[in-house]
Amino acid sequence: MFAPLTAEWTVRALDGDVPRELLGQRFPATVPGCVTTDLLADGVIVDPYVDENEASCAWIGRTRWEFATEFELVPSDDDQHERIDLVCLGLDTVAMIAVNGQILAETCNMHRSYRFDVGHLVSPGRNSLTVVFDAPVSYAERASKEIGPRPHVNLHPFNAVRKMASSFGWDWGPDLACAGIWRPIGIERWHTARIGSVRPAVEVDFDEEAGRRGAERAREGRVVAHVDVERASKDPLVVTARIGDVAASVELAPDATCATVQLTVPDVAVWWPVGYGAQPLYELDVDVSRPGAAVVDRWHGRVGFRTVELDTSIDTIGHRFAIAVNGVEIAVRGANWIPDDCFVSRVDRARYAERLTDAVQANMNLLRVWGGGIYESDDFYDLADELGLLVWQDFLFACASYAEEEPLRSEIVAEATEAISRLAAHPSLVLWNGCNENLWGHEDWGWKQSLGDQSWGAGYYFEILPEIVGRLDPSRPYSAGSPWSFSHDIHPNDPDNGTMHVWDVWNQRDYSAYREYAPRFVSEFGFQGPPAWSTLVRAVHDQPLAVDGAGLRSHQKAEDGMAKLARGLAPHFPLPRSMEDWHWATSLNQARAVTVGIEHWRSLTPRCAGTIVWQLNDCWPVVSWAAVDGDGRRKPLWYALRHSYAPLLLTIQPRDDDLALVVVNDSGEAWSGAVRVARTRFDGVVTAEDEIHVAAEPGEASATVLSGSLARSHDVASEVLVADVRDGSARRALWFYAEDKDLAFCPQDLDVKIDADDGRCLVHVRATGLHRDVALLADKVHPSARVDEMLVTLLDGETTTFEVVAQEDLDWSQCADPSVLKSANQLLHALPHGRMGAP
Repeated sequence: MFAPLTAEWTVRALDGDVPRELLGQRFPATVPGCVTTDLLADGVIVDPYVDENEASCAWIGRTRWEFATEFELVPSDDDQHERIDLVCLGLDTVAMIAVNGQILAETCNMHRSYRFDVGHLVSPGRNSLTVVFDAPVSYAERASKEIGPRPHVNLHPFNAVRKMASSFGWDWGPDLACAGIWRPIGIERWHTARIGSVRPAVEVDFDEEAGRRGAERAREGRVVAHVDVERASKDPLVVTARIGDVAASVELAPDATCATVQLTVPDVAVWWPVGYGAQPLYELDVDVSRPGAAVVDRWHGRVGFRTVELDTSIDTIGHRFAIAVNGVEIAVRGANWIPDDCFVSRVDRARYAERLTDAVQANMNLLRVWGGGIYESDDFYDLADELGLLVWQDFLFACASYAEEEPLRSEIVAEATEAISRLAAHPSLVLWNGCNENLWGHEDWGWKQSLGDQSWGAGYYFEILPEIVGRLDPSRPYSAGSPWSFSHDIHPNDPDNGTMHVWDVWNQRDYSAYREYAPRFVSEFGFQGPPAWSTLVRAVHDQPLAVDGAGLRSHQKAEDGMAKLARGLAPHFPLPRSMEDWHWATSLNQARAVTVGIEHWRSLTPRCAGTIVWQLNDCWPVVSWAAVDGDGRRKPLWYALRHSYAPLLLTIQPRDDDLALVVVNDSGEAWSGAVRVARTRFDGVVTAEDEIHVAAEPGEASATVLSGSLARSHDVASEVLVADVRDGSARRALWFYAEDKDLAFCPQDLDVKIDADDGRCLVHVRATGLHRDVALLADKVHPSARVDEMLVTLLDGETTTFEVVAQEDLDWSQCADPSVLKSANQLLHALPHGRMGAP
């Protein structure tokens, strides 16, 4: 049984850039954890997430650290075949391990676990364990020189060491590389045999209606459990697999270490992605025992019965990229996932549950685990299974070229093998992806010239990784990279083939340019905005708070980021007159930009089979592309995603010189209905209208071109096109004929009535004239407050109700304050307050 070592750990700096007064001092350490969080808990450093403190912690990544503890070993009555192992589930990263003063091993990979026989080094009673970590930044620099420098983004050569790439800094993350025992470490005592890994491969036999969306059951399901066994003796063994009342066993010969056990389960419940059906999971147990004797080891996991395919076939346009589950093509509405904290040991199951719930409640059905992060903990994938969130898993290569020679090659093979074996049971996992942007980078980022004849990673993406996936997990599809066109003869970021990343919009162009692209699948795109106000003022204490303040600049990691925000704002809104207006305007503009992209690409269904926005979450408080900020608060973008990712979407889109009403139907059932389309003045007067009958089959986008009287306005500053479904569902699409800065918005205040009780408030809002994108920024009332809805456009005389909840009773009257209750109208009629500062 595994006994984690969590008590009596200490950490000390050995050498490097450590301040002299700290050299050699021992501090209490938490395991799992890391040195930075230990020093923060011990009051040695200030919070690196606040103000400009990040820079004051740079020395940590250039220092060697020693973690030490002692543990008690109790004499054992087990037989002579007992093994005593030191199990290290996560060492970050370059480590030397010693037991009782004897060097046991050296490791150099954060992304894999290690197991060592220490029976010859330990004895009953007290034993010592030390783990010495090399300075990660200094090591990466040395390793890069030794293997030959290769191109990479950002400052440090993260591509020379198997450590979380983003810990060295990214365009949304701080440069806070550290060291530590980031996953459990402990002693496991066992005898006879232990289960090394179980890889369940699932097959499903459907009946005549196989593949019908939402089918609840299939004729039968099969699980082929591939079991790897480690032995401490040559005793014969029996391996048994069991799901409910269904069990099967195989015998292992004395020298055998692998077994394959097949189970056939009749009338199985089918696992579906969220929105397509239920997510039943079956408990799978695998035992190893001596014949006729007690079990010596047991593995427990869960499986879901489903099939998955990736359609990359060639049509009249090019290579498709479409994910199908149980034979049904899934319209992907997704987001990219980054580590939820720079110090990943702080992310527990409750935090994963909160973030993944954020995704589901925003109508997402897929998360892409990005290649600059980690293979997440089992909790992440377990929760995805339960919620029906599909998982696209990158192998851990991002925005760099990677040496294919030793010592990296063997480490990469080992980590990929372990990751595939660990994650194979999860029905939510539907795709393995070789790398992030490395194929694109090699083509377009000047790598070819600097690399010469050096290896750069192609062997991993096109040979090694697909071979390992094909051998260990053949039921899941593999893609060489993102973006990738599925042909060496086509540019990797070609819009007509495979996956595409659209980044010229954020970096160079107005977001209206999203409509110039008609990709097959968009796996990255996005637009920046600030964190929630309470997150911002918690982390940045510039006096006064200003866009050009040093503290805020340190929380903007994108190259020329503030200027890009200003350039992205200028075509749509007037120059903000205050810091609070800047915060609201850039938050709203982020939501608008992403909405334009998603609704356009969804309107191209089935040509475009999915979008994965960059990004769902943040790892610290920062100006970034995230929908949920580093303190876990939902930004206006999150509400915009929920609207634009609605399974049944009504949207108005330009089509050549006309406008079209488009219904995008991911709802699972055919839909039809009457839609009233009206050109309406901001004061409520209707100047033209029509009623249109529209219909859309599941997985279809149905477009109806609108008449000229609706598509064109003679008063673009004061009219809006409104499409309302007549079924009482409140589905609505809007089209404004001009940008906000050119619109004649009503300056009148909103009428507000507040009904409140303990911890809950209903804010009833009525509009006089049109008010666009009304939002209640609840966290400005209290950091714990959260609102149920945001970005609601009210026509003249319309009402809406916001529900606000908080952890305590508050002065709810603040919900009516114009600094809290916002709209786009305010940005045209704002009163100056606070310093803005230069972008």
